[in-house]
Amino acid sequence: MSEKGPRVWRDLDQAEVDAAYDQATWAPNRPQIVARYATNSEGVRARLGAPQRFAYGATPVEALDLYAARRSYAPINVFIHGGAWRRGLAKNYAFPAELFVRAGAHFVVPDFAAVQDVGGSLLPMAEQVRRAVAWVRRNAYRFGGDPERIFVSGHSSG
Repeated sequence: MSEKGPRVWRDLDQAEVDAAYDQATWAPNRPQIVARYATNSEGVRARLGAPQRFAYGATPVEALDLYAARRSYAPINVFIHGGAWRRGLAKNYAFPAELFVRAGAHFVVPDFAAVQDVGGSLLPMAEQVRRAVAWVRRNAYRFGGDPERIFVSGHSSG
């Protein structure tokens, strides 16, 4: 048995904390799951059509995909994708869109920077997500959404 390092949180050392957040430990089939997200998202785009793509910020990554409902003043679900803050693209998280659109709601998935691209801090990413939601609210009427009925959901780190 190896020697424990200094405690960094409760009775855990850094190696134990790192292991607790290592997705490979908890989901060794993660590559297959992520590939399924992409495949299922392709199927949704084939059925619903390509999303509308809008910039919500100044950098190239600050854009979002909108899968529009077929009615005006529809509620809006903003879905924050997962990816361990390191990876993930809006286009690969279209798979829930069909459920929302068929129920009469708009489905929005913003892209945002990966943590390693913004100096290791989650704060720039949180700010990008905030700007995306603010853009949706400001522009809801533009795409037939109701700015008073915006709901935020997410997956994993999203």
